[in-house]
Amino acid sequence: MSKQHDYTARIVWTGNRGEGTKTYRGYDRSWDIATPGKPITHCSNDPLLGGDAALPNPEDLLLSSLSACHMLWYLHLASVAGITVLSYQDDPVGVGETSPNGAGRFLRATLKPHIVVRAGDDLAEAEAIHHRIHEFCFIARSVNFPVSYDATYATA
Repeated sequence: MSKQHDYTARIVWTGNRGEGTKTYRGYDRSWDIATPGKPITHCSNDPLLGGDAALPNPEDLLLSSLSACHMLWYLHLASVAGITVLSYQDDPVGVGETSPNGAGRFLRATLKPHIVVRAGDDLAEAEAIHHRIHEFCFIARSVNFPVSYDATYATA
């Protein structure tokens, strides 16, 4: 039987320069994410939409969440399969589009993990684990665009 659970956060707009949204260019597209018991994350809109390129934007956060969820399930399933992961690094790429009216969406994402496993471990099994992750990953199971992967491996 499935169990439901809640995730909570507080999003607080921090971009009021003194006159709110009186004019389109008169406010910043910045906010904070406050999750109970965790450090505040300062964010901004995509630079294409007037945001601060030095801060994470919603698209960055979604792609990072997708990658992190995949990684955590990979580590778990590798451990269960007897694969010893020594290092895991991902450089994911999300492809988005923006329509003329400004609406945007992700078209696809490709995860590109580089995984170092213990010498002698089964690299075919290490690769096969990726095919099972989509059965479990909360984020991948929740998005409406295709997620693929292009993993590379090394041994140590």
